[in-house]
Amino acid sequence: MPVPQRVVDALCGRWAGLAVSEFRGQARVVVPREVLFDVLTSLRNEHGFDMLVDVTCVDYLRYRGAAQRFGLVYLLASTSTNDRITLRVMLDDPDPAVVSAVPIWEGANWLEREVWDMFGIRFEGHPDLRRLLMPEEFAAHPLRKDYPLQGRGERHNFPVLARREA
Repeated sequence: MPVPQRVVDALCGRWAGLAVSEFRGQARVVVPREVLFDVLTSLRNEHGFDMLVDVTCVDYLRYRGAAQRFGLVYLLASTSTNDRITLRVMLDDPDPAVVSAVPIWEGANWLEREVWDMFGIRFEGHPDLRRLLMPEEFAAHPLRKDYPLQGRGERHNFPVLARREA
């Protein structure tokens, strides 16, 4: 179900420079990282997007025409109207970081930890930003496209991983 045009118009009227598109009837908005927290707060408090469905990331390394490396993606839904909206924030090295959404949705906690663990995106103000899937001692972020397919020899350094192979 498409997001009501009034929501998109309200966002664009309040924050200049938002890029809006539509895909299969759902609005997609590219938001600058400086206003991300304010846009998320507005969508929840003023427009009824009370459910954070997912937080994920795309690594656009060497992707044709990509100006920035990472696309951090937020999928939001309204449980009362069944409206959905997708927000994307473009980030780049050496400082891929945004403000944490945990103060808005407690459910962002583990979603942000997973993105930190796999892609290395820092969530400033996160209450417990530590690895979720990989061992704490793991130094890399394995879903980055510059991470080698065969790893960097971690299996030999982590006994738990070495035992799984046997």
